Amino acid sequence: MSRVSIRVNNLKKVFRKRSSLFRGRITEEWALKGVSLEVASGEAYALLGPNGSGKSTLIRILSTLLLQDGGTVEIEGRRLPGDERRVREIVGRVSVDAAFYKKLSAKENLLYSAFLYGYHREEAERRAREILEQLGFPVRRFHDPLEEMSRGMQQKIAIARALLVNPPVLLLDEPTTGLDPKSKRDVQVFLERLRERRRTTILLTSHDMAEAERLCERIGLLAGGSLVAEGTAGELRRKAGCDNLDDVFIRLTGEKLVDEKKETVEKT
Repeated sequence: MSRVSIRVNNLKKVFRKRSSLFRGRITEEWALKGVSLEVASGEAYALLGPNGSGKSTLIRILSTLLLQDGGTVEIEGRRLPGDERRVREIVGRVSVDAAFYKKLSAKENLLYSAFLYGYHREEAERRAREILEQLGFPVRRFHDPLEEMSRGMQQKIAIARALLVNPPVLLLDEPTTGLDPKSKRDVQVFLERLRERRRTTILLTSHDMAEAERLCERIGLLAGGSLVAEGTAGELRRKAGCDNLDDVFIRLTGEKLVDEKKETVEKT
């Protein structure tokens, strides 16, 4: 039986908002309503769901950027909350809105991240160049400021930053959103080769059904903060009675029902 790398049990997160600055009613919005899932060591698992379903919230909790309001998390045996420092040492995170020092070059951004983990300059630069070359990044741009680079090039730098320290767990929050077809393919091929070489555990969130099926053995569907279905692509197709994952997504997450309600309101 495979060892569990990521274990999420009854995870809950609520966001509270006050209607005015000093007075007013406090409203609650539950982003996660008791989500439980497991990802085996070396497995790639896709988490799909409509906007606002809780995907990014879950990733942020796993990467120690948010505290949960209930439930437990274990990553490679480290528990959250309580072991945030050790979790940060073994997790790499790539998000759709990766933050950089835009005035600095790709090299300067990557070396800064490497220094935080105690890497020496020569080793860090060699590793950074190696990853970027595999991602199809033009090495001649290595010394250019990030503000002069395309969205695709910046995203490849974000991936290189997450992988500099060879993390056993990789959290990918819509890593190819907004990329051109060539850049998207470069990233997908790199991730496939990474898993072949290092058996890195990957948790991927995406709106790209084809990408999820290509990269991941299992898929979980989130809707309204709850995990509504889980299985291989084939198992989900059979469960939904659909031929493709787009239709599976619509049927199992209830998006079709939401659309029908909107249409009814518009007609009236």
